[in-house]
Amino acid sequence: MDTAPIAAAASANIAEQARNMAGLSVLKKAIDIEAAGALALVQAIPTLPAVPSGTASGVIDTWA
Repeated sequence: MDTAPIAAAASANIAEQARNMAGLSVLKKAIDIEAAGALALVQAIPTLPAVPSGTASGVIDTWA
């Protein structure tokens, strides 16, 4: 019985698993970078000034 095809299939399977793990690692790193960028953008949004009391509470009439 020739075991060469079985060994070749096992080697190919291990190589495919290694490629999948590398791809998954790159994907996770890319997601982390995107998350950090999104967080920086959210933190860069300036806070709105407080609305003085007695005003229309900052409501804008869009029907006018």
